[in-house]
Amino acid sequence: MASHQVSTPRATTIVAVQRGSEIAVAGDGQVTVGDVVMKHHASKVRRLFHDQVVVGFAGSVSDAFALFDKFERQLEQHQGNLLRSAVELGKEWRTDRYLRHLDAMLVVASQNQMLLLSGDGDVIEPDDGIGAIGSGGPYALAAARALLQYTDLPATEVAVGAMRIAASLCVYTNSEITVETLAGGGEVPDAGD
Repeated sequence: MASHQVSTPRATTIVAVQRGSEIAVAGDGQVTVGDVVMKHHASKVRRLFHDQVVVGFAGSVSDAFALFDKFERQLEQHQGNLLRSAVELGKEWRTDRYLRHLDAMLVVASQNQMLLLSGDGDVIEPDDGIGAIGSGGPYALAAARALLQYTDLPATEVAVGAMRIAASLCVYTNSEITVETLAGGGEVPDAGD
C-alpha cells in the first residue's frame, strides 16, 4: 500500500432524509486511518449559516473543514441561498488549484432543499428526498428508501435507522451517530409514493 493511502482517513457514512417538512442529516463517528480506527466519536455533521444549514461530510477531515469554511463564506455572500452557494462552491472546488485536490464529499441541507456536492463540480438534488455519501452510503441509501416506503417513521428515525443498518455492514462506519434536523421545509414525496 502506498504511504499516502495509509495517512488518508477512510470515508465514512452520511445520510440525509426528508419526510414531509423535516430533514435529518446523520453521520457516524468513526475515523479510520489505514486499517486502524483512530477515533470513535467524531462529529461529521455540523450546522452552518446561523444554524439554518446542516452539512455532513465524508472523506478527509481536514479537507472537509476547508470546504465547510468555503461553503459558509458562499452562504454568507449569497444570503443563505443553498443552491447558488453550492454551485459557486462547486465551480471553485473544481477549478481552484488547491481545492481540486481535496478528498471529501458534502451533503448540504436547508429547510427546503438537500444537495450532494463533490469535487468534480457535481451539485445533485436527490429525486426522492434521500442522499447518502461515503463508504457506507449505498447501504444507508437502500435502508432509508425501505424505511420511508414501508414505515411511517419521522425523518430523524429513518436517518438513524439507516445509519445503524449501514454500520452493521460497512467496516468504515460505526453506530456512534450524530444527527441534526431542520423542520419547516416543503413536501418531498416519500420513496414509496
